Parts: sequence; structure tokens; C-alpha cells
Amino acid sequence: MQNRWEEAIPEYEMALALNRNSAAALQGLGQCKLIAGPIDEAISLAEEAIRLSPRDPYIGYAYFVIGAAHLLESRTAEAIVWLEKARSAMPAVPMVRSGLASAYALRGETERAAIELAEARRLNGGDTFSSIAKIKAQPWGVPKTRALFEATYFAGLRKAGVPEE
Repeated sequence: MQNRWEEAIPEYEMALALNRNSAAALQGLGQCKLIAGPIDEAISLAEEAIRLSPRDPYIGYAYFVIGAAHLLESRTAEAIVWLEKARSAMPAVPMVRSGLASAYALRGETERAAIELAEARRLNGGDTFSSIAKIKAQPWGVPKTRALFEATYFAGLRKAGVPEE
């Protein structure tokens, strides 16, 4: 909530030491690893959270972590599969829609990208998705992760039609 991803990692690890079957702690740790690294650990943590709690009402966040990790690692086809699952579980979350817009655009599916981008903008209700500069105003993790977002997520959003300014 405070974008203190690196500081939260040992806290989630402590929660898991107390209860290894806490799907919420696994999912939270996965989100932290997505932003602070290492990204490859985010996928296995989110998969374990799904395995432990397949009917969790917040399962969409685990799907999103897996999809975003695949996107950041330039595995666009896999990213789309997981981001579509996240969209089905959480249709009103703008970040899921913008992730899909980016992935679709990177794969050359510009019409689908435009639809998801328009929906992200509508759901957001503000102007966050009106330019790359406004999207970048959000925290995007440690320098290595920010570089991956630039090479994938932002590159895809540019292809989807998001202007720089």
C-alpha cells in the first residue's frame, strides 16, 4: 500500500514462517518480488497461492502477478493468458486492462490493444493512462524492474497508441 516493496519482503517471509499455507502472504510476497525482484520468484509464489486457495476472492491478483512477470520477461503469449484470467477475475481493475493492452500491442494485435486501453482509461476515471509520462509518475520498482517495464509494458503501451506527453 505504501510502495515499500523491499521492506515488505521480510515481513511477508515472517508471516510465511508462522503459517506456510497463507495464500495471502504468498500472494503479497509475489507482488513484492514482481516489483523489487527477483521477478522469477513472483511466478512460483503466485502459483502456490493459487494452489492453496483456488477459490480465493482475490485470486485475480495472483493471476495478474504471473501475467505481469511474464510480460516483464518478454513472454508475451504467456502474459496474455494470465492477464486474461486476471481480467475475468477482476474486470474493473485498470492496471490489468493496461497490461493486456500492452501485451496485445507487443503481439501486433492493435485492435484488441485499443479496446483494452480504452477500458483502462474508462475504469481509471482520471487521466493516468493519457500519456506515458503520467503512467511513469507511479512507482515502478527498483531500477532493474523499471528498466524491464520500459522495455515491455511502456513499449507496448506506446504501440497501443499512448503518447509520450
